[in-house]
Amino acid sequence: MSMVQSWIDEFQGSEWNGRAELWIDPAGNEADMSESTLSIGSEILSYTWAYEGETKTGAFTFHDSGATWTDSWHQPEPVQCRYLTNAWGLFTVEYVYPVPSGPDWGWRSKLSQRPDNSLVLQMTNIAPWGEEGRAARMIFQRA
Repeated sequence: MSMVQSWIDEFQGSEWNGRAELWIDPAGNEADMSESTLSIGSEILSYTWAYEGETKTGAFTFHDSGATWTDSWHQPEPVQCRYLTNAWGLFTVEYVYPVPSGPDWGWRSKLSQRPDNSLVLQMTNIAPWGEEGRAARMIFQRA
C-alpha cells in the first residue's frame, strides 16, 4: 500500500461532492449525468453516483499489491485490481475480466488531482485489441 499511502494520509477523512458521467452510448459521445460523492478513509475510497434515479455505490479497498474494487452497477462482486506502476495520478489500478463471447477485456480506474485541487475518478474499458473507451468519470470538489 506504500504506493498510495502518501495521498491517503493527505486526504484521509475527507468528503467530496461532484458530478458523475456514465458513457453507455456505444459511440461514446453521450454521457448520463448524476450527482456523486467521494469519501476517503485510511484504506478505502468509497463513492456514490446514480443511474436512472437509483443511487449506486462503489469502493476501492487498498492493500500492498493493489485494490479490491466493487460497484453496485459496474462490478457487484469484488475483484482484485493490480497497481500500475509509473502511471500518472494518485493511483491507477486495472484488472482483466472474462467475456463469454470472446477474449478477455480490461478495466482501468484512476484517481487524479487537478491543479485546482479537484479530484477526478476515471474508469476506462479496454477492448482486447487495445482500444480504450470512456466508461465513467466523476469530478469532485472538497465538501
